[in-house]
Amino acid sequence: MESFFHQLIQQLINGISLGSIYALIALGYTMVYGIMKLINFAHGDVYMVGAYFGFFATTVLHLSFVPALIVAMIGAGLLGMFIERAAYRPLRDAPKIAVLITAIGVSLLLEYGGMLLVTPQPRTFPKVFEAVTYNIGGIVVNSQQIVILVVSILLMVILTYVVNRTMIGKAMRAASFDMDAARLMGINVDQVVSFTFGIGSALAGAGGVLVGVYYNSIDPLMGIMPGLKAFVAAVLGGIGIIPGAMIGGVILGVIEALVSGFISSTFRDAAAFGILILILLFKPSGILGKNVREKV
Repeated sequence: MESFFHQLIQQLINGISLGSIYALIALGYTMVYGIMKLINFAHGDVYMVGAYFGFFATTVLHLSFVPALIVAMIGAGLLGMFIERAAYRPLRDAPKIAVLITAIGVSLLLEYGGMLLVTPQPRTFPKVFEAVTYNIGGIVVNSQQIVILVVSILLMVILTYVVNRTMIGKAMRAASFDMDAARLMGINVDQVVSFTFGIGSALAGAGGVLVGVYYNSIDPLMGIMPGLKAFVAAVLGGIGIIPGAMIGGVILGVIEALVSGFISSTFRDAAAFGILILILLFKPSGILGKNVREKV
């Protein structure tokens, strides 16, 4: 019984570490959807690009962890803003299916463009800090998990402050409520949308670096599955709701870790997408979402 309890705690710790990364990526999905009602399927690949920015910052510029993380966030944020300006803004008034197809096209461009630029070979992410393992009453926690959790919480707190306590955050909330009304009130909606893409992409870039540190390996296709799972996390928590993305990411990470630890790692992906099916069947609005009836 005691060994089962220790294993349960261990898997919960692993799940929270993984889930905090999902939460960082899911925040980008939910922020963009909250304002534009757009699912940016290229977001997972922006996370991949952020990992490569961090890789080159540490290997070429020889930066330590924190400066490399900042470089990756800036690079991914600028990429997200460029994607919005070049690919999505011209289609602002186009049918939703056109924007969706464009998002898939941008995703493929980033994936195979990445293969062309950096080759398909996985790269070993350098050790940016000494890995230390702590054994607390039979529960093993390493320094990488602690760093991931601390950085994720810090970034989420900063995002919450920006959204709730700053002028640009107030503009973002106004645009998410009614974009046309926000425009009539003098808000530069294009600037707000661009900033939203930038900050969401920066968080995804940070997630890419944290994954590189945790798994010590990155490749041009690494964004596909985490991007899809982060989308599941956003839907689980209530897409368009920032606290929902955080909660959904952690829940998804914990469920994956429990399935891997007590059943089989083979079923971890199936568990994630099974959750998506269940949430769409029984509560499509997500954990924190509310069902809203629309008049036709």
